[in-house]
Amino acid sequence: MEDTDITEKTSITQPRWLTIVRIALGLILFWKGISFIRDSSDLHLMLQRMAIGVVDKNSEWIAFLITYINLLGGLFITVGLFTKTSCIVQIPILIGAVFFVNTKHGLNQSTSQLILSAVVLVLLVLFAIKGSGVLSADEYFRSYYKAGSEDGNTKKFFK
Repeated sequence: MEDTDITEKTSITQPRWLTIVRIALGLILFWKGISFIRDSSDLHLMLQRMAIGVVDKNSEWIAFLITYINLLGGLFITVGLFTKTSCIVQIPILIGAVFFVNTKHGLNQSTSQLILSAVVLVLLVLFAIKGSGVLSADEYFRSYYKAGSEDGNTKKFFK
């Protein structure tokens, strides 16, 4: 009986086109972090409109956290490094975006933002379960670690 890790099995069996979707997801999150840096007052105002006491009082600090979590998480998801952890950290932010921020604006005002947030939330849940796939930094480091002094184990990454 072969001793393999469950994350290794899901990463190897994942289709390669899902890698393109993972990279696009990471770029969207990274782009959103950059847009929050450019216009931090917009994020600050959205957090104040949520009308939740804890969020109202700490909206500047939470806006800072959301901005940099989006930047780092988007970068990590794009290259496939710590993908599952990055997705799990991003999920509460997107739940807040879908259920608290975008639904308070109403469907007529920002339907595209609501749809984008919902799609990103679904993709985050998918990659939190499936992992980063074969073409990722996680898989490269996993196979590099296994290679040791043997020849050929890292070549499967570059097929």
